[in-house]
Amino acid sequence: MGKISSWDWEPGQKTVVKSLSLLEGHEWQEEPYVSPDGETFVAIVKVGDGEFSVRTNDSVWEATFEKIWYPKFSPDGRLTAICQQDMEWILTVDGEAMGETTDYIWDTMFSEDGSVIATMYKGSEEYGMCVNGEPWETLFENANMPALSKDGAHTAAVVQAESLAAADLEGFKRGVYTVAMDGEAWKGRYVNVWNPVFNGAGDSVAATCRTTVYDHTIVVDDKPWPTVYNQVWEPVFCPKDGGVAAPVRVAGKWGVAKDGQTLWEPRYVQCFYLQYDASGEKLWGVVATSYGQFTACVNNAAWNETWPTVSDLVVSPDGERAAILASDCNENFRIVVDGTPWSGTYDMAWPAVFSPDSKTVAAKVEKNGRFRILVNGKSYERDFDAVWPPIFSEDGTKVLIRAIENNSYIRIVAEVCDF
Repeated sequence: MGKISSWDWEPGQKTVVKSLSLLEGHEWQEEPYVSPDGETFVAIVKVGDGEFSVRTNDSVWEATFEKIWYPKFSPDGRLTAICQQDMEWILTVDGEAMGETTDYIWDTMFSEDGSVIATMYKGSEEYGMCVNGEPWETLFENANMPALSKDGAHTAAVVQAESLAAADLEGFKRGVYTVAMDGEAWKGRYVNVWNPVFNGAGDSVAATCRTTVYDHTIVVDDKPWPTVYNQVWEPVFCPKDGGVAAPVRVAGKWGVAKDGQTLWEPRYVQCFYLQYDASGEKLWGVVATSYGQFTACVNNAAWNETWPTVSDLVVSPDGERAAILASDCNENFRIVVDGTPWSGTYDMAWPAVFSPDSKTVAAKVEKNGRFRILVNGKSYERDFDAVWPPIFSEDGTKVLIRAIENNSYIRIVAEVCDF
């Protein structure tokens, strides 16, 4: 698939798959997926009694399996799927097995360039992670919440490092959980650990943790902050100085702490989705200024307008702009950019997408069972039976629309100026 710049950006429409009806001999076809470049349509298909395969456009993988799930495209264009054969599971890449079969695998993840593929892994009743088909050397009684560094060089997960007898409350209170990095467990033990995240370089991990039944804090490379809180949410690394920030709750109000020091005074009813811009100068988040009044916030300055529900904060590449989805408790969705909602409400909306130069915003929306692509609040000239999130060309002047229309899969390159 290559870089976005190498995709076909010739304006116009192309019919990639003329008919999405069942191919000859197939009993059924599951929900569709498409590649990021829009050139490949994919669906899991039942080709015989207890036999499944993968349809790609009008051809089918040669290999068949007892079960297939979680088809997913890597950033470099390969198609992965989790497949079962002879009651054992394996990751397949473009129809070829990667690694050995095992009891179970799940949560396929990719490095930024797609060269590294990681999954969660279960073998002989032990758990860990698997990287390009190779499981961790050390496995654990329990493992979850996987993380993969951007470059794919390191993996991390929350693990149970010590055994617990049934109903062993004292053992639980002492702490049996920690983070394992590349299969090596930290020495510290915690009552709970959640959401391990890597820094940009991939050599440091931060996570939320419970040091006692009542005390929450952030742990960075197995060193807990000296300050504890009523509650904490997922941490983020600052690209500028390598510090770690996280939403924290103090005396019933939420703020932000950085490296255990107060960064935003606790004054919000809620605070989450923290996100630094690339420079580390701007810290964005979603906050509730009072009960049921949510909005976006940058460097502790909240937008003026609030909504009952807010999700999917997206920060522009230059860090100057942001978009959120706002709704009336999951009804009447709006796309809000820079604090101002676009006109119109929708039955459903998907996270906004910024152009690489941060000047243009696109989004996928649904109303009355029909799907549209919006650019800067204006709809493409027609709606579709189904559509995937829009993707901008490298120069930001064109938008790739991947859609299903009249039982065909089509690929449209539209000029931004046409919206």
